[in-house]
Amino acid sequence: MTFIKKQIHRKVKVKKRLSQAIPLSNKLKNNIDYFSSLYKDSSDVIFRSFTIGNTEAVIIYIEGLSDLQKLDELVLENLMNQNSEMADVFESLKNNIPISKLKKVHTYKACIDSISIGNPIILIDGQIDAYVLGIEKYETRQIEEPSAETGIRGPREGFTESININTALIRRIIKDPALKMKSVNIGKYTKTRVIIAYIEGLVDNTLIKEIENRLKRIKVDGILEGGYIEQFIEDNPYSPFPQVLYSERPDVISANLLEGRAAILIDGSPLALIAPVSFFSLFQSQEDYYERFLIGTLIRILRYVFLGVAIYFPSIYVAVTTFHQEMIPMDLMLSIASSREGIPFPAIVEAFIMELAFEALREAGLRLPRQIGSAVSIAGALVIGQAAVQAGIVSAPMLIVVSITGISSFLVPRYSIGLAIRLLRFPNIFIAGFLGLIGVMLSFIILIIHLSKLRSFGLPYLSPIVTLQKNATRDTLFRYPLWKFNLRPHLTGQFNPKRQKDNLKPSKREKQ
Repeated sequence: MTFIKKQIHRKVKVKKRLSQAIPLSNKLKNNIDYFSSLYKDSSDVIFRSFTIGNTEAVIIYIEGLSDLQKLDELVLENLMNQNSEMADVFESLKNNIPISKLKKVHTYKACIDSISIGNPIILIDGQIDAYVLGIEKYETRQIEEPSAETGIRGPREGFTESININTALIRRIIKDPALKMKSVNIGKYTKTRVIIAYIEGLVDNTLIKEIENRLKRIKVDGILEGGYIEQFIEDNPYSPFPQVLYSERPDVISANLLEGRAAILIDGSPLALIAPVSFFSLFQSQEDYYERFLIGTLIRILRYVFLGVAIYFPSIYVAVTTFHQEMIPMDLMLSIASSREGIPFPAIVEAFIMELAFEALREAGLRLPRQIGSAVSIAGALVIGQAAVQAGIVSAPMLIVVSITGISSFLVPRYSIGLAIRLLRFPNIFIAGFLGLIGVMLSFIILIIHLSKLRSFGLPYLSPIVTLQKNATRDTLFRYPLWKFNLRPHLTGQFNPKRQKDNLKPSKREKQ
């Protein structure tokens, strides 16, 4: 019986949702009754009744999402002072209401969609159409400097949670009409607006079609942040490496659009997604291009060197001190042995303790209020590290190794790839503690194989190195002068057939 009741309840809900697609009634009372039942117990939905001449009408809007000043001064005042009857309602409204965005809709669903985004609707007795007023207005955050992508040189503008402001910031940089922005709505309840931005003529059309197909396949109740979309559209969701880049800087998004990539902007999120990306693009910063190429190249080489330090330095130390002591110079070996005297744990356990403590302090520094977060993370690391050495729990060389490793991970300009590095460090320490340097080499080979198999929207993850594109390597390990960037990178490839299928057949759950 419970199952039958649930099924009946579900059918009633489906029927109610399907009824939203039927046309409006020409009787104002029927329309008001429908919307009143739909928005029952919603105190922020306002029904404002008035008359146009001798005809009854009502305006429906959500308080806080619509511009009430424009509604009072431009709409109600003009319509309520009109005494003559309107022959052509839509033309009369266009002539009497000084609003640029005015359109008519025919169904309940179109009315609900307009009300939900802050556009009031006008219902008039005897009319089968509703009239949508484009006067949405809600509080937004001011344009500020991006907090997660700070820089010494470059623009100080960052995206906000308003998608209209974000698209305008991109339009200010790229003024060509070839910049296209396609809009879709995702989410059963949130109906979040998502925009695909690209430059026509520079981007491959198959890439845009693939992005559209992957977005259409998303069936969720709501989209609250771009991370929801990223997890649905990436090629390999089980890989720790990000296959989509995100940024809150308009100049970074514009630069990627000019290279033939596509951007995905999400309403309510200050972060825009970029696709496709490669492993090397995750280590590029906007300042690499604003500074002279020699400086940019040096900084980029430092990032790759300390990338290896961040991933393998603790595991190499564990492997050498556990299995290959003959590789250490005698003086250094005696110093390490004397510092480890009295330590009750082997090197692998010692490394795990320090790495876990360091990661806990780093995470605590991010979650605490900004005023005390940095102080807690830095002071906590110093105090706990010194106390652990004095108590004989860990050795001083291990503390130095973990500190250098933590500092090295901060050189990575993208937080998403930094998370992957932090995750890989622990299995590398584990395998080094059991197999020594052979285990370190084995983990390195497995990592290279995994990166070689990865794709981002069909683009090989290690391109252009593995694809042998000679001209495209000018912006990978090194940064050539800007006047030598005379060819755009090739950003297409074979799509992952296991993750993305060409036929968009609905699943069993969607059929139900």
